[in-house]
Amino acid sequence: MGEMFSTREVAKFLNVNEKMVYSLIAEKGLPASKVTGKWIFPIHLVRQWIEAGTENYPQLAKLPPYHGLVLIAGSNDLLLDKIISTFNLKHEKHMAMFGISGSMGGLRALRQNLCHIAASHLVADNEEYNFPFLKDEMNQIPAVVNFSLREQGILIQKGNPKNILSVKDLGRKGVKIINRQLGTGTRQLFDKMLKKADLTGETIDGYENCFPKHMDVGLQILTKKADAGPGIRPVANILGLDFIPICWERFDLLINKDRFFDQGIQLFLSLLKGKVIQTTAEEYGGYDLSMTGKMIYPEPEPESE
Repeated sequence: MGEMFSTREVAKFLNVNEKMVYSLIAEKGLPASKVTGKWIFPIHLVRQWIEAGTENYPQLAKLPPYHGLVLIAGSNDLLLDKIISTFNLKHEKHMAMFGISGSMGGLRALRQNLCHIAASHLVADNEEYNFPFLKDEMNQIPAVVNFSLREQGILIQKGNPKNILSVKDLGRKGVKIINRQLGTGTRQLFDKMLKKADLTGETIDGYENCFPKHMDVGLQILTKKADAGPGIRPVANILGLDFIPICWERFDLLINKDRFFDQGIQLFLSLLKGKVIQTTAEEYGGYDLSMTGKMIYPEPEPESE
């Protein structure tokens, strides 16, 4: 475990008064855990939280010319994992590598020229996906290609022994959850749902216990270490868990325009119209491929009559 700060220490670190620290926890997602009635702050997570809110990053050097390696960063997804594996098996002279960093981390990596493709499903208050965040994070809006639509919700134990019927029930005494990490689109959506249900993280047992992957959350529930947690329907289907649906979301691939026509990028995008993605999505369930491969931005020009 990394170094922990007290409320007084983190206030000094952030150069704010202690009352402001409590507001930052409630309103801005300042990473914190409550132990024996007192807040403690993992300093490495506080530093990440500060970085996530940083604006005007310096322009960094561009990625080297394409030489067979496709770098992908951002949100975790089971179907995307399958397509990356398929790409590596099908194209011997190319390789795709994925860095799990959450949707916001993917945007930062794309902005800093650390990857070719970012995978993201961030939703704004106006229900628009990704674009409001791209305008804040990127100097230039990248090309946006839809990967899939996914069903998000709450994973719960088979048979629902705690009788969890809605997000509101997660605040009941005796219910323990498992969570996703800050910076992930699923965590962002979950926090929005908690706010709508008039719940705060500090009132929910297990809220601070976070994992990087959807399957990690599902396995914690399957092994009865938690009663529920935010996740996608494919995980529930694969692990035999129950599922409370919340919404269908748009999961996009973001690609800097100057790298869009690199050979590896085009080979990867071609798999979005192949048989593997169709059969795997049907096998997993919880995916809708009606928009898969569609160019969201820039919008295609209408065909002339």
